[in-house]
Amino acid sequence: MKVILLEDVKSLGKKGEIVDVNDGYARNFILPKKKGVEADSKNLNDLKLQKKNDEKVAQEKLDDAKALADKLATQSITIKMDAGVEGKLFGSISTKDVANEAKNQLGLEFDKKKVVLPENIKSLGTYDVKIKLHPEVQATLTIKVVAK
Repeated sequence: MKVILLEDVKSLGKKGEIVDVNDGYARNFILPKKKGVEADSKNLNDLKLQKKNDEKVAQEKLDDAKALADKLATQSITIKMDAGVEGKLFGSISTKDVANEAKNQLGLEFDKKKVVLPENIKSLGTYDVKIKLHPEVQATLTIKVVAK
């Protein structure tokens, strides 16, 4: 019996795949536990429409990420910190600080885990920080660190 999987099934396949299984396995495990549906013409058509919709949504997310990356390339944020005489900061600027200041100054909200710093910023100056907006898109945001 051919079955369309509605969720990942260990050692059988991933969600959305069409797999061939024994009739008993399908009747007694997959269908009653809603892990899959029989691959008839209606369900195959639904799967095709769902895949088209998923591709469209993924493309829209990619386009939005590219647009945001272009916007961020022209933007910059300023972070004020206490600093010593030689320009060394008392403390350091982390990804959390960058995410909070981007939210406060630019109105853009993203997770601190998406901010990529090679190391914490510990001195005054201008830095380019990468932000992962999408698996295929990285934006560069300019950060100016100034003394209070």
